[in-house]
Amino acid sequence: MASQDITPVGRDSAKASLLYDPKFRGYIFQAVTVLVIAGLVYWIVNNTIANLQRANLASGFGFLDGRAGFDISSSPYLSYTSDSTFIKALSVGILNTLTVAVVGIITATIIGFIVGIGRLSHNWLIRKLCTVYVEVFRNIPPLLVIFFWYLGVLSVLPQARESIKLPFSTFLNNRGLFFPAPVFGEGAWLAAAGLVAGIVGTFLVRRWAYKRQMATGQQFPVGLTALGLILGLPLLALIVKGFPISFDYPVLGAFNLRGGTLIGPEFMSLYLALSFYTASFIAEIVRAGIRGVGKGQSEASHALGLRAGPTTRLVVVPQAMRIIIPPLTSQYLNLTKNSSLAVAIGYPDLVAVGGTILNQTGRSIEVVAIWMVVYLSISLLTSIFMNWVNAKMALVER
Repeated sequence: MASQDITPVGRDSAKASLLYDPKFRGYIFQAVTVLVIAGLVYWIVNNTIANLQRANLASGFGFLDGRAGFDISSSPYLSYTSDSTFIKALSVGILNTLTVAVVGIITATIIGFIVGIGRLSHNWLIRKLCTVYVEVFRNIPPLLVIFFWYLGVLSVLPQARESIKLPFSTFLNNRGLFFPAPVFGEGAWLAAAGLVAGIVGTFLVRRWAYKRQMATGQQFPVGLTALGLILGLPLLALIVKGFPISFDYPVLGAFNLRGGTLIGPEFMSLYLALSFYTASFIAEIVRAGIRGVGKGQSEASHALGLRAGPTTRLVVVPQAMRIIIPPLTSQYLNLTKNSSLAVAIGYPDLVAVGGTILNQTGRSIEVVAIWMVVYLSISLLTSIFMNWVNAKMALVER
C-alpha cells in the first residue's frame, strides 16, 4: 500500500521536472513556432489564390514559355532576340546581375583593402586622402553614386567621332568603352584548357608551399610560380596551335566606331558606383581588423628584422582576416542586392527585365517570387562560400 501512495507523487515530480527542463521547453517552443509559421503561410497562400480567382486572374508560371516581344540592350552571354521566351529574358537578366556582382565584389575588395591599409599609413597625405574617400562615399546613398557616374562622368564624355583613344586600340566615349574583341579559331580550346590547368596547378603548388613552410620555415615564390603557370600554359598552348586567336579591332569612323566589343555606360556606371561605394565600407572593416591584431605581433616581427611591408603582408593581415571575413560577407551580400538599382539607369539586370515582363503579363506575384528566389539563392551561395573561407582561416587547436 505504501508503494502505491508514493507512485503518483513520483510521477507528478517527474512531470514538473520535465516542464522545467530547458531542453524540453526549447523543443516545445520550436514546435509551436513551426506550427504558427506553417499556418500563416497556409493562410496567405489560400487568401492569394482566392483573391486571384475572384478577380479572374490567371496564375502559374506557364507564361514563361511565351514570346517576350521586347529587346534587351546587353546580352553578352546568350543569343537573345525579341522572339525569345520570357524565361530566356530572365536568364539574361540573371547573368547580367551575376556579372555586376562578381566583378564588383572583386574590385571593391581590392580597393577596400588598399584604402583600409592606407588609413593606417604613417604618411599624412595618404592617410587623409583615404579618410576623405571613406567619409565621402560611405555617407552618400548608392543611388546617388550611380547617378554621379552615369550623368556626371560618363554622359559628359566626348561623342563617338571625338573618342578618347587609349592604349591597345581602346576607345572611350559617351557610348561606352570599345576594345578589341577576341575571335577564336580552331584549336583555341587548348588555351582555355591550359588556363584551367594553370589555376589547378597554382592551387596544388600553394598547398605544397604552405606545408613546406610549416615544416621547414622556408618560403616558396608562390606568386611568381602562379603567374608563370596561369600565363605560361595558355601561351604555350597557343604557340603549339599556331595562335588560333585573332582580334577584331574597333575602327573609328565618321560618326561611330565599327567592330570590337562595347561595354555600355549603364554597366560601367553601375559597376563603378557599387565598387567604390562598397569599398568604403570594406576599408573600415579592414582597418578595424588590423587594429584588432595586437601591437606585440608587429613589434615581434620588427625585432626579428622584418620591415613594415612584409610585417603587414605576412604577420598582421593573415591574423586580421579572421576578424575581417565575417563582416566582409555582409558587404558582398549588400553589393549583390544593391545591383537591383540598375533599373534606375536602364541596365537590364534581373529586376529591370522582370519589371518589363511584369508590365506585359501582369503576373506580379510570379515575377516577385522569381526575384525573391534568385536573390535568396545568390545570397545563400555567397554565405556558404564565405563561411567555408572563414573556416579555412580559423585557428586550428593542436
